[in-house]
Amino acid sequence: MSKKAGISEIYVTKFSGERQLFSRQKVVRTCRRMHASQDAADTVADKIESRLYDGITTKEILKLIFRFLKEHKPEVAFQLDLRESIALLRPKPDFEQFIALVLEAEGYEVERNLIIPGKCTEHEVDCIARRGRDIVYVEVKHHYRHHTFSGLGTFLEAWASFDDIREGYTSSRNSYGLNKLIVACNTKISDHAKEYAKCKGFGFLAWRAPRIGSLEQLVEEHRLYPVTFLKGIDTRTAARLGDMGIVLLKQLAEQDVNRLARQLRMPKKKIHEIVARAEKVLKT
Repeated sequence: MSKKAGISEIYVTKFSGERQLFSRQKVVRTCRRMHASQDAADTVADKIESRLYDGITTKEILKLIFRFLKEHKPEVAFQLDLRESIALLRPKPDFEQFIALVLEAEGYEVERNLIIPGKCTEHEVDCIARRGRDIVYVEVKHHYRHHTFSGLGTFLEAWASFDDIREGYTSSRNSYGLNKLIVACNTKISDHAKEYAKCKGFGFLAWRAPRIGSLEQLVEEHRLYPVTFLKGIDTRTAARLGDMGIVLLKQLAEQDVNRLARQLRMPKKKIHEIVARAEKVLKT
């Protein structure tokens, strides 16, 4: 099919290989999530529509969004796709800390990296979050491949640990009176996993789920962009920052440049540039 074919007939190829009809509204939503004005989002969508061809990949569309949007928002040139940048965090300790900071922004008090005895065995617990009367067991799952789905197995394991810890509390083997469970991950969730969570009555924090209060919504609301969101920070530098407890652009922007240059063993000029870019992204 040629580029001149009607837009309604253009199919897009997803990462999984699945094909679906092109949606202009998805392009507009992506731009708006990147804090573009409605006019800018519509202009970008117009330009992308003029370059469509049948079978174009979602990855290529995302590249075009960044290319055209930086004409309206220059700071976009400094950043990666949010979903990809979260996947670039190390599972431990960076992503676990990232989730803890998201929960703290939502008003929770968080404990991390615990060993809690259940009725049958001890459990390595990523995170316990408290808010009001809620004492929440948080199972954290990270995928480097951000198009991977978090599946039923993860949810089954989380429920088994949660249930055993609760029984351990009843038999006085621990002091954690858990009453809620949340599975937190950086990817979408499979339908089977969602069905299981609904049946058992526990929650999840994931990409595009739940419909209100999903991971990307909370990140945008509280401006909790990971350091990997910023171009110019390679995986080695991100790991060094993570070892220092710095996983957010907010934290990076608050650092003393001289101290940071010494600890990262990088030129002060480069650190100034990175911090300045972080501040620009956070201010928009």
